Amino acid sequence: MRVKIISESGRLPAYETAGSAGMDLRAHLPAPVVLQPGGRALVPTGVSIQLPPGFEAQIRARSGLAAKHGIGLVNGVGTVDSDYRGEIQIPLINWGEEAFTIRDGERIAQMVVAGYERVTWEEAEELAATGRGAGGFGHTGIC
Repeated sequence: MRVKIISESGRLPAYETAGSAGMDLRAHLPAPVVLQPGGRALVPTGVSIQLPPGFEAQIRARSGLAAKHGIGLVNGVGTVDSDYRGEIQIPLINWGEEAFTIRDGERIAQMVVAGYERVTWEEAEELAATGRGAGGFGHTGIC
């Protein structure tokens, strides 16, 4: 897979350990950004990628930032499609109670590259029966 570093200070997405599923993405900032409680910011990473057809890059929050500081992604999980060639930018939100400063080079999100299938819908009058049927949230008991 191909990656383009947009400037000299940009960094490649990188796995931090041998067992990591996600690659860390780092902030690419000319100056620190302060996220106030409830504040949002679109944080650039300094990289763009080229994925083959049939693959996506899932952008996820870093668990340490979420647990320690309440920092997450505005959209929960983001998707970078295989035909997107722009810079990856991370929509961060501060769910915490204190301001949080994001500095250049800081790990701000993780990226998991995954294959996917495209489907073609076939409209039907009825769907095949299952044991669950139309049972929704909580239908099997408490959590």
